[in-house]
Amino acid sequence: MTTAHGTDGWTAAVRQRLALGRLLPLGEAADGTWLAERAARAELRRAADGVRGVVLADGLRIGAAGPGADGEPVVPLPPSALPPGPLRIDGRFTAVSPPVGSAAPAESLPALAERLREALSAGARERLGLVVTEIDLRVTALVTEAPAEPAEPVAPHEGQAVSPQDDVERAVAAVPGVAYLTGALGGPVVTAPGQVRVELATAAGHHPVAVAREVRAGLARSLPGAPSVAVLITAVEAAVS
Repeated sequence: MTTAHGTDGWTAAVRQRLALGRLLPLGEAADGTWLAERAARAELRRAADGVRGVVLADGLRIGAAGPGADGEPVVPLPPSALPPGPLRIDGRFTAVSPPVGSAAPAESLPALAERLREALSAGARERLGLVVTEIDLRVTALVTEAPAEPAEPVAPHEGQAVSPQDDVERAVAAVPGVAYLTGALGGPVVTAPGQVRVELATAAGHHPVAVAREVRAGLARSLPGAPSVAVLITAVEAAVS
């Protein structure tokens, strides 16, 4: 409840929730884990930055690749989360060709798009654990000098971190790879009969899926009644090398 701040508090909570974007199924259906689209976009942008001759535009979107789910979720879906299943990336990019007279060979647009597609696919799979089966890219401009485009605005992490308040939250925060707890959907640990939802950010050098599995396994062992445990990752601090 947002009684202390009234309408302002409710508005801020809605804005924070919308800033997360879609909640994307992470890993396999049995992993019971979701990743905020905002966090995925930031990591995929880092992957695209390493592709020579292209500049990824703002507005990258990630959604379901098609109707239907890839297996039944083992936990209740978080609010507005996509069910387990393959994903699709839609993006736009600027192609940067060598200047006239340059010794560097020009590269065809399909070749540029394919290299960017491969980078995004590898970033989604290896850095995050997203199952991406479709990547649709459109060229929006052809230039000879990389544009100085501002980075896509991302809400700062400050104000999202939540200090653990009880034994369960402290146990989650102590799992290797958990950078901090967050609470965009109501709190860092939300419980209901037979189920628990945990919200967190992962630390640099730790794969999100591996961290989520450790969190779920630890809570399943320690909590009475063997509740189902869902994990929502709202931020990924850095790429996994």
